[in-house]
Amino acid sequence: KNTLLIMSSSEESKKPVVVWTDGCFDMMHYGHANALRQAKNLGDYLIVGVHSDEAIRKNKGPPVMNEEERYEAVAACKWVDEVYRDAPFQTKLSVLDEKNVDFCVHGDDIITTADGDDCYAEVKAAGKFKTVPRTKGVSTTDLVGRMLLMTKSHFVSNEECVLSKTQEVGLHHGTSKKSPYTRLSKFIPSTKQIFQFSDGKTPKEDDTIVYVDGTFDLFHIGHISFLKKARTLGDYLIVGIHTDSDVNQIKGENHPLNNLHERVLAVLSCRYVDEVIIGAPYCITEGLLNSQSIHVVAHGVDVVELGPNGEDPYQLAKDRGIFQVIDGGSNVTTSVIIDRILANRAAYIERNKKKEMKEINEYEQNVGEKRPLDNNNNDDNNNNNNNNNKNKNEEEVEPPAKKHKSN
Repeated sequence: KNTLLIMSSSEESKKPVVVWTDGCFDMMHYGHANALRQAKNLGDYLIVGVHSDEAIRKNKGPPVMNEEERYEAVAACKWVDEVYRDAPFQTKLSVLDEKNVDFCVHGDDIITTADGDDCYAEVKAAGKFKTVPRTKGVSTTDLVGRMLLMTKSHFVSNEECVLSKTQEVGLHHGTSKKSPYTRLSKFIPSTKQIFQFSDGKTPKEDDTIVYVDGTFDLFHIGHISFLKKARTLGDYLIVGIHTDSDVNQIKGENHPLNNLHERVLAVLSCRYVDEVIIGAPYCITEGLLNSQSIHVVAHGVDVVELGPNGEDPYQLAKDRGIFQVIDGGSNVTTSVIIDRILANRAAYIERNKKKEMKEINEYEQNVGEKRPLDNNNNDDNNNNNNNNNKNKNEEEVEPPAKKHKSN
């Protein structure tokens, strides 16, 4: 009994800091992942509340990904310890108390219900609310806007609605005011961002190293399911991500919808990935296999798209006898997501317009200025001094009974 009492006292004195954040996490992108990374850095154990389809339809409009897909996408993010399903759209103190949460974290943008009520009023009043800088250069609304410029015929004939390389893909046709939160912003990559997303792990001498490659555009549950399965083939998973020019050449000018650096950060945020090769060769090479000591090369059950000269990009791996075809078990693809947008084009155009005007009105009411913010100066170093963020040890604190559950 004494031993148990001593252990209990010790555990109490080192109680992990439990952090809550919530959201829709529709079309989970690197901006969502960065918000989760920042939230996790403020504590030891991160619980993420994900709203239901019904709640999103009521307060924001139709989601692109259904709730099961969104639950799984959030659970696959390496900074998430627990997913809370069907989280209330207005964050409730009772839920935070139920989960022994120390405080709630959200980006520094304004979030309200369909009735204009502050989604975080209750936790703010209780002194349990902190903010982190919103990630510049991306939003689900912007990604939907990029897809709305496409038509279904583009994927067949490539003759209609092809974007020039200088055309800006935005949401703001016919309006002079632009939302400070969802307007198009240039994504500027940096080594700091890649370092923040990378674990820095290296394979052990006796590890079986698995290699997969692809576009990984609009990083989604189909990609996640495939990577999860690929990770079971060995001990260390390397993901090669093709360049924008290679993707353009193979898939057409409207692709990829995410540029190379956006796709790299999205893949790095996945818990099943150990390393990423930026701008990997489209066709497997001797240099790639030898320099990375690759033992297994895997591809999904979808048809292999031949290289620019009609060559099989996996021929060398097949010749070496290290090529495997695996089924991730998901039927979601990038094309499926684009089709969902295009099939409901009018609804998503209306959703984007309403969302932008709502954000403009809220911003002007709360900030009192008539011009949008310049989000290009947001930085992870500006984590709102009033947050009193605690400094974490360099070694990650492992939360007790850590589970990657989705309920």
